[in-house]
This record gives sequence, structure tokens and C-alpha cells, in this order.
Amino acid sequence: MLQPTKDWDDAFANMAHIAGSDALPGLWADNAAAYRASGVNIEEDIAYGEHPREKFDLIWPDGTPKGVVVFIHGGFWMRLDKSFWSDLAEGARANGWAVCLPSYTLAPEARIHQMTAQIGAAITKVSARVAGPIKLSGHSAGGHLASRMVSSTSPLSTNILERINHTLSISGLHDLRPLLHTKMNDILRLDDTEAHAESAALLRPITTAPVTGWVGGGERPEFIRQTELLAQMWSGLDAQIVSAIDGQHNHFTVIEGLSDPKSAITTALLET
Repeated sequence: MLQPTKDWDDAFANMAHIAGSDALPGLWADNAAAYRASGVNIEEDIAYGEHPREKFDLIWPDGTPKGVVVFIHGGFWMRLDKSFWSDLAEGARANGWAVCLPSYTLAPEARIHQMTAQIGAAITKVSARVAGPIKLSGHSAGGHLASRMVSSTSPLSTNILERINHTLSISGLHDLRPLLHTKMNDILRLDDTEAHAESAALLRPITTAPVTGWVGGGERPEFIRQTELLAQMWSGLDAQIVSAIDGQHNHFTVIEGLSDPKSAITTALLET
């Protein structure tokens, strides 16, 4: 095997290149907790499986929902959970959509292919709770999981796939093979077979609905490459896909607009 000439640990190191990033998890948790306490109509910890992390929160809009938006959190498949991101539901909720925020089992307890199956189970469960169209979104590792839902070997049934009318992968990872050369793979335990099988860019799209890759212009170059890669690969397979670079946002500010009903990213998610 050829030895890597690139420092892949640095390529994926977001926090190391963002000043003050150590304080961000605490800020995310505080903002999310304040949102949950604000009186929003939320059902917490709905089980979609037997594992303690196989639960999602469902945030309801005023009135009958137009459908459901699913937001899958990031954290390199190793960190965080749904409770850090509640406030990001507001943009879609204020526009009349229910919002589902699932957790999933993290590495090293679970392998990435198991997380893919779990997210499929969460979407299947919420699709029975909320009628109408489904919009998928996810950030970073969550962007990977969102794109896996609409690629070949998706865990979703045909009936659910037909309800998905847009997939928004935000700073998503769509080719997992470079992760084989990182220290984090000591935890992820990816091998070459799983890296190929779980890379959406190496699979065929199985949706006729639009797909958008969204990434900040101030992100690490690898995340921009990964976003553009999915568009390049899937456009050659007749998918309806575009990539969008959002100003100079970094890996974390790029998702902040999801809490704003009128932001560019919320508009792109809901109107596409």
C-alpha cells in the first residue's frame, strides 16, 4: 500500500484551527438547553431501538406540520448527541416543519455501518409519526449519514425514500478512505472494506429528489473537497445535486443559520 504523503490528522482537525473552539461544546449545550426550556413543543427521548442512545427528540411547529426535517448531528461518529443541537430546529420549526433530532451509538462501541442502520431506523420511526414529505440534513459525520440514506445500500424502504424531497449534507464526509490514515481510526476501527461500503461518493445515488452539499468557505480544505467530490461523482450518475460554499463560515459557524427561519441555509433546506 502506498504511504500517505498528506497529514490526514491535520486535514480533519477543525478545532485546532479555530480560535476559542474549546468553549464551543459548552456554548452549544447551553443554547440547546435554553431552547428546550423556552416553551417549544418538544417530545424528548422517543425510543427507536433498544440501545440507550437509540432515541430522538421531536420538535413540533405551531399547527399541522408540513412534514418532517431530520437533523443528524456530527462529532466524527465519536462524540456528542442530540441534546447539543435543539436550537438548530427553530429555522425549520418556525416555517411549519416538525424536526427530528436523533442520537446514535458512538464509536468505538459501534461501527459506522451500524450507525447507518440506526439512523435508518430513526427515520423509519419518525416517518410513521409525521405525515408528509421528509427532508434530511446532517452536519459533518451527520452529513455522511444523511447522504448514506439516499445512496445504494440505504437502510430505508422504497416507500420512505419516495417521501424524501431534499437531502442537505452540511460539511459532510463522503469518502471515508482518508480516515484510514488518521489516529481517530484507532477508535472508528474502519477497514478498507467498510470505508468503501460506507462512502456515499463511491456508491450510486438512489433518489430523484435534490441533494445539496453545503460547506463553509473558511473550512479546512478537505471538507470543501469532500463536498465537491459528492457533487462531481453523483452528477455523473444523473443525480440532481449541487454544492454550495457559504461565505467564509468555519466548520461550526456554518450550521448556526439553521436556527434562523430566514437564513440562507434554512431557505436552501426548505425550498429546494
